[in-house]
Amino acid sequence: MDLDDRKLAILQAVIKNYLETGEPVGSRTISKLPGMSLSSATIRNEMGDLEEMGYLVQPHTSAGRIPSDKGYRLYVDTMMESQTREVENMRKDLIDKADRLETLLQQVANLLAENTNYTTMVTAPQYQHNRIKFIQLSEVDETHMLVVIVMDNNAVKSSVMKLDEPVDKTLMLKLNIMMNSFLAGLDITEINLGVIAGMKEQAGEYVNLVSKLIDTIGKAFADAHTVQIYTSGATNILKYPELTDSGKAGELLDTIEEKKGLRELLQSHIEQEDERGIQVYIGDDTNVESMKDCSVVTATYELEEGVYGKIGIVGPKRMDYAKVVGTLKNLMNQLDDIFKNQGGLESGKTTTHRVRLLDMKDTPEDAGT
Repeated sequence: MDLDDRKLAILQAVIKNYLETGEPVGSRTISKLPGMSLSSATIRNEMGDLEEMGYLVQPHTSAGRIPSDKGYRLYVDTMMESQTREVENMRKDLIDKADRLETLLQQVANLLAENTNYTTMVTAPQYQHNRIKFIQLSEVDETHMLVVIVMDNNAVKSSVMKLDEPVDKTLMLKLNIMMNSFLAGLDITEINLGVIAGMKEQAGEYVNLVSKLIDTIGKAFADAHTVQIYTSGATNILKYPELTDSGKAGELLDTIEEKKGLRELLQSHIEQEDERGIQVYIGDDTNVESMKDCSVVTATYELEEGVYGKIGIVGPKRMDYAKVVGTLKNLMNQLDDIFKNQGGLESGKTTTHRVRLLDMKDTPEDAGT
């Protein structure tokens, strides 16, 4: 008896429903699922075949079915195969997009520095919501496991975890089912002590391995929050005498080149929707010691819903604020066109002519339009 597409779809539906409810699943329940255009009688016959084939078990007479180990194995193998293809396609797509985005953001930093004669900083975009779509665990070798986390925005995070002892296929299967049952659909902020305690309780003798997996997933998210910053025009600060006295220039250059304290400054206010416009930090407002004689003007760009980054311009307190603010507003409009319409980023057209910053000869009134 062949396991055709219809039987496979019914088996997957039974297993998914059982994972969610923990109760035996009947044919009537499956027939009511969205997209399942089969009668209850047809599904009942197919479930009987699946039981005969060893994929389902009927724990009690006239009760619904539950998955057998063989059913779980097929479900996870099919899921893993599908997810592996999805992850690989995502990786290729993300690498292409990341390369184009990196080129664009560095270009923005360079153009701003050239246009304003100040130092510029641009952060890579950060996701404000991190809801897990699925988790895939797979063996690298006897001492390492690959942990892949795919988010609902198709961002992919991965980490290689060192194992204290080999993990066989049966245990890998159980770990995949457990991780996805507990964590799929959750925002990273929703993985609280209660969720973790439930996972550890179900882990039984493998509680240490599950604890290590939870730590690995947490670290993958923590590493992802290390924001990439593109800078340009660092030596422009040498053009302003008030920033070059008493070794100030060296400290300031070191801050810019080493990104010391810049991540905290550029990530501030990004989560407050009403404060994502132009922000001006003067002197001590920056909370960066080497910038106490500087002003920093920032603007927030939006790559897509829930995905934000910051652009900052650093100069002396006597900077031309009207010109800087006007230039940033003009730039935001252009980036909005590129990101929202996907014309520049998707096609790779991130050449210089795609972002034309205002010439410094333009008037402040022109700059703001």
